[in-house]
Amino acid sequence: MDEPILAVVALAALVAALVWGRSARRFQRAWSRLERELGPEAAATELVLLGYRKEVHTVVFYAALAVAAAVGATSGLDTSPWLFLLILVPVGMSLVFGRDFAKEARLSEERAMLERRAEEVLSQEELAPRRWAARLAPEELPDFQGFELGRVYQAGTGMMAGDFYDVFRVAPSRIAAVIGDVTGHGIEPSITAFQAKYLLRVFLRQFRDPAQALEELNRTMSSMERGEEFISLCVVVFDTDAGTLRVASAGHPAAWLWHEREVRGLRATGPLLMLDPEGTYTSREIPLDLGDMLLLYTDGLAEVRAGDQLFGEERVANILRRDPGVGPEVLCKSLLEAAREFATEPMTDDVAILAIRRT
Repeated sequence: MDEPILAVVALAALVAALVWGRSARRFQRAWSRLERELGPEAAATELVLLGYRKEVHTVVFYAALAVAAAVGATSGLDTSPWLFLLILVPVGMSLVFGRDFAKEARLSEERAMLERRAEEVLSQEELAPRRWAARLAPEELPDFQGFELGRVYQAGTGMMAGDFYDVFRVAPSRIAAVIGDVTGHGIEPSITAFQAKYLLRVFLRQFRDPAQALEELNRTMSSMERGEEFISLCVVVFDTDAGTLRVASAGHPAAWLWHEREVRGLRATGPLLMLDPEGTYTSREIPLDLGDMLLLYTDGLAEVRAGDQLFGEERVANILRRDPGVGPEVLCKSLLEAAREFATEPMTDDVAILAIRRT
């Protein structure tokens, strides 16, 4: 053997040809399968076929190189002409299939763009409900001197939230806390919740009594003719000058107030919103001392199930009664954790909890 270097090249090229040959075989099998399942005109079939041709082109190139190097290593002849003549075979394949290879590149680029767009769409689809929920039930609440706030929100199985809460200043000495729930699931109840939340901000600044604000909100929302949608809602206005709170509730689950060493239930003072356009509401005024705690929540908490049993409003009250000195944030998290431990089936409804202590 006169040219040991050529022998090494021949062996290496042969190994490369075998490796690419196995890859080409896999492409050929995939192409055959897709042609049967999707048809020869399908984009996926064409893409795999073009990939198969490129693999074959590479196999032919390395095979030609291996033959040329082997002949040169064993014959002792000048192998340059042989090598160039054999390389003309894959070169010819490049000329024949070059347009197809360019087509494959375009298809690959288009597929990558489509996949990127699909990822962006999916990302937006996932992000939109979260952003919407953040407007209805924000993770961060404003700070108000003299009050400590806590909140928890857990989304249900629906894409869009129907529960909402809000805490905002309506006057220099008055702060409003609101929690509500729109019946149903999906985009329509979520839009209704958004409208109710921000309309109520307007009406609570317009009317000193939260009952009047509820009546105005009820008339306004009822005129929108939302079909079978109803809203349960509880409004509490804290008056820091008078040291009181005034509460009005539209068919909402009982709020609980720790006051004078006992837990008091603040129950509905009128019907669900949008049930009767002429519905009337009343409010109650209660003294508010330092250390008093108000607990608001939506029915997704009270209606957690363990078989035929509900978690219930009384269990909520008992958790507050058991440790009334706990921080509002800790109380909210403890309630949600207790409901999860109680449940024997998935919690499919939204759960919103809001706790406020006067400090």
